[in-house]
Amino acid sequence: MKKAACFILSILFLAALTLAFDTEKVIAADDLPTVMPQDVKVLVDNDRVRVLDVTHKPGVKEPMHSHPAYVSVNLSDTKVKVTTPEGKTTEKVRKAGEVSFSEATTHAIETVGTEGSHTIVIELKK
Repeated sequence: MKKAACFILSILFLAALTLAFDTEKVIAADDLPTVMPQDVKVLVDNDRVRVLDVTHKPGVKEPMHSHPAYVSVNLSDTKVKVTTPEGKTTEKVRKAGEVSFSEATTHAIETVGTEGSHTIVIELKK
């Protein structure tokens, strides 16, 4: 019985350790308004939401950063390349007026279209 209990505790410890490293990876990612103050303005920041006004010229690269769950409102047509922490990339085309919801995420974004981009990002805190 003691061996089984030790085995279970070892598995629980390894699971907790894995979660701690995953959480650290998210926490270590940059905060976008902090690293790109010329392109990202904080419009509202309270206990419920943070609203960001994000404007990029073509070719701008956002470093790896994190968001809690959020809603994005595209104010311009744009094409971006999104890269995950694992290195997976996808291209997304967004139309002006398009609204989307995303769960919490960590990513880097590059504006790859010939036009810049203008997006309102509403991060949900509760």
